[in-house]
Amino acid sequence: MRLLALSAATGLMTIALAGCNPIEPEKPAEPTAAAGAVTSTLTTSPEITAADLGARIKELADDKYEGRGPGTDAGEKAADWIAAEMKRIGLEPGNPDGTYFQTVKMVSQNVDPATSSLKIAGPGKTWDLKLGPDAVFLTKDQKNTTVSFADSDLIFVGYGVVAPEASWNDYAGLDVKGKTVVMFVNDPGFVTNDATLFNGKAMTYYGRWTYKYEEAARQGATAAILIHEEKPAAYGWGVVEGSWTGSQSDLVRNDAGASRAKLEGWIQLSHATELFKAAGLDIDKMRAAANKRGFKAVPMTGLKASATINQTIEFKDSRNVIGTVKGSETPDEHLLLMGHWDHLGKGPSSDPNEDTINNGAVDNATGTAAILEIGEKIAAGPKPKRSVTVLAVTLEESGLLGSAYFGENPLIPLEKIVAGINIDAMQPTGPAKDVVVVGAGASQLEDTLKAVLAESNRVIRPDPSPQNGYFYRSDHISLAKKGVPMLYVDSGIDLIKGGEAAGEAAAKKYTDDNYHKPSDEYADDWNLAGIEADVKVDYEIVNRLANNGEWPNWYDGNEFKALRDAQRKGQ
Repeated sequence: MRLLALSAATGLMTIALAGCNPIEPEKPAEPTAAAGAVTSTLTTSPEITAADLGARIKELADDKYEGRGPGTDAGEKAADWIAAEMKRIGLEPGNPDGTYFQTVKMVSQNVDPATSSLKIAGPGKTWDLKLGPDAVFLTKDQKNTTVSFADSDLIFVGYGVVAPEASWNDYAGLDVKGKTVVMFVNDPGFVTNDATLFNGKAMTYYGRWTYKYEEAARQGATAAILIHEEKPAAYGWGVVEGSWTGSQSDLVRNDAGASRAKLEGWIQLSHATELFKAAGLDIDKMRAAANKRGFKAVPMTGLKASATINQTIEFKDSRNVIGTVKGSETPDEHLLLMGHWDHLGKGPSSDPNEDTINNGAVDNATGTAAILEIGEKIAAGPKPKRSVTVLAVTLEESGLLGSAYFGENPLIPLEKIVAGINIDAMQPTGPAKDVVVVGAGASQLEDTLKAVLAESNRVIRPDPSPQNGYFYRSDHISLAKKGVPMLYVDSGIDLIKGGEAAGEAAAKKYTDDNYHKPSDEYADDWNLAGIEADVKVDYEIVNRLANNGEWPNWYDGNEFKALRDAQRKGQ
């Protein structure tokens, strides 16, 4: 689970690269191993059990996969294992070419912290912002090993949003070519909790940092810097630092990233506060101004940014893994089970005794184990009328890239995907009276979910933190944006043992202590009873839809319904 989404941006850069060292992309390497080169030695039952889930989670979170970094030898062995596991439990290859793999061409970029710099010069002082503790920054340039610019004027652009339907334009009348734009994360509705601003407290896509960089590029900015604040970002600086340092992955872009800003990054709030003061501005007053319709960007007078980014660039292949149980009556119609298999891989460290492997046990060995568990039960029979396809996607942590690639290059016609369930980061907190639906109120899949839950006296809980924008932060959105009804069910909060207080405390502890950190490790004493119960719910939804002939749609008024209606027209 990460915070990223799709990239798309245009905009011309006006400051020339200084001292660039261009490299030509090498031909991506072939996948590390063919299906069958890695075997699965697990022994599991056709039933959904905590023991089977635990065995799969433990395997995927093992140190031998080195945090399942896409494109790495160790990480791609995890993909090989998933394919072997699919074969073992009776899933047929899901790619029409007869394999379990869909190759995803990627690029891995690694900024050298020793020789890279971001400096802000102001009246009488220069801030030399260290990569990691002070700021994080990278470039989307996939061609040049050195990217630099100098003396770029800073300008505060509020939230960096252009939303015509909301009568909002933070760039109105502004030319930011050659400039460094500075902005807050989230969107104006979050701070004010004003339902008339965007979606009020609930984050929109305009609040996502991915959008902000895309928009900055479209506006022609040389650099784009976000001010980190824990509440509107929904995570502390440790998450930002851990996620943005070390190797960063992206899809291979046709323009080699030339349309993006030269630098994209985050800055600690304390440093941002100092910079505003140096420019004669009060950051709290600027925040208040930025939350009002009609805000006008404010130059940060006297401040200029200069940066040098030295990076290695390596072109690689990663893979989505796909297996299918073919339907007995309408095999061309598919129910989709999706979860990402990748995580962050290994982080940098100068201490040989430090644990640098981000094992990603919760995120997302749990979801991968879940879709395999459901696939095994369905494969065991009786055979469903429709096909059920299990899709383990790569590069989620790098921007939902594997699912985005599948959405753009579907191995199943999108109009033939009945619906899908995405499973990401299930919490081992024990059984709950509820489940959380991220983006609740979206589709008729919730009607099926509600009926299934009622049989065990459980209920749907709408996302308790809509301000965090989780609806835009997992792989389901890649297919939702293509019209396919998708359901993202998360672990419940109201625990049978301890109630809401225990559930909220457990969720906070995971976010604070383990999310995107090496401490996200599997433990044999995990309570998997709650995950087992939730996986059984997901199975029941899939099984019903695989046999009842229904075509669930988005609810009326949903932003994706028109897409689905057009998609299904004539079917």
